[in-house]
Amino acid sequence: VQLVESGGGSAQPGGSLRLACAASGFTLDYYYIGWFRQAPGKEREGVSRISGVDSDTFYTDSVKGRFTISKDNAKNTVYLQMNSLKPEDTAVYYCAADSRVHRYSDYLNPIQYDYWGQGTQVTVSS
Repeated sequence: VQLVESGGGSAQPGGSLRLACAASGFTLDYYYIGWFRQAPGKEREGVSRISGVDSDTFYTDSVKGRFTISKDNAKNTVYLQMNSLKPEDTAVYYCAADSRVHRYSDYLNPIQYDYWGQGTQVTVSS
């Protein structure tokens, strides 16, 4: 199982970036894919999750209405479209995968995810 993130970079406040998480060694259909982020000196936090089974999505409150998670089964890739970026969105973003069904309270709990990518830096500043 391998996950490779791409698409990070710099953006101005109010700008947009799209992250990609390319999966290999497994198919997305049977996994839950989450996006997480970690800012310097802070704990890793969950951002969004998508179900490979039924494409059900979930977002943390701070990104609702600004970020959109989606998947392309043909490319075995999950995307995170980030709009209206804020300086507080600055962090290293990771994607993660797990095949187990999670309780609602664990949807964005990083402990529940077994497979992780290497991360991609997102910096939002003027």
